[in-house]
Amino acid sequence: MKRREALKNIGLTSAFFVATPSVISLLQSCSNDVKSWTPEFLSEQEGVVLTNLVDIILPKTENLPSALELNIPQFIDKYMNEVFEDEDQGQYKTGFNNIIGLLRPNPEDDIKKITPDSYKALLDKHMLIKGEVDEERASNPESLDLTTSEFLNSIKWMAINAYKTTEEVGEKVLAYDPVPGAYYCGNLQELTGGKSWSL
Repeated sequence: MKRREALKNIGLTSAFFVATPSVISLLQSCSNDVKSWTPEFLSEQEGVVLTNLVDIILPKTENLPSALELNIPQFIDKYMNEVFEDEDQGQYKTGFNNIIGLLRPNPEDDIKKITPDSYKALLDKHMLIKGEVDEERASNPESLDLTTSEFLNSIKWMAINAYKTTEEVGEKVLAYDPVPGAYYCGNLQELTGGKSWSL
């Protein structure tokens, strides 16, 4: 059985990310340095775009590591390569091409020279909040392709879920119980200092 089929059989799809031992193993296998990373599924340009988007979505803060430190772009690339169906892979390739076109109207420009401000402007324009209308979807409701907003939101969703699933965040940032099973009832602030429980 192919690895993709095995992963799908334990509850994975492109739309839903379930933290199973296989997915956690996939995440932990992403230990490359970002600077020397060669994407498996994405092109080099798409990898640069993904890295910059993820870095803006989950930057380093005083108390938290950045998504780049936890190899989240590598995981997303690996996840797309090993889990996504061909149709989903095609949609994401199209999505990356659209984003590259928006970031770099002149195809001769070097994608590595796109500034963080350009990425932030792209996210500000296309990351919709609840109640806002996706004009692309409204103008073409029957399309099976992801709109720019849907694409960026799915990247954000994958990045956040992968981030929360890492060992570093699960054990050192979130409330962690190495032997789960006890039932706690009470105020989250009193039980965990306000932290959410790890997996």
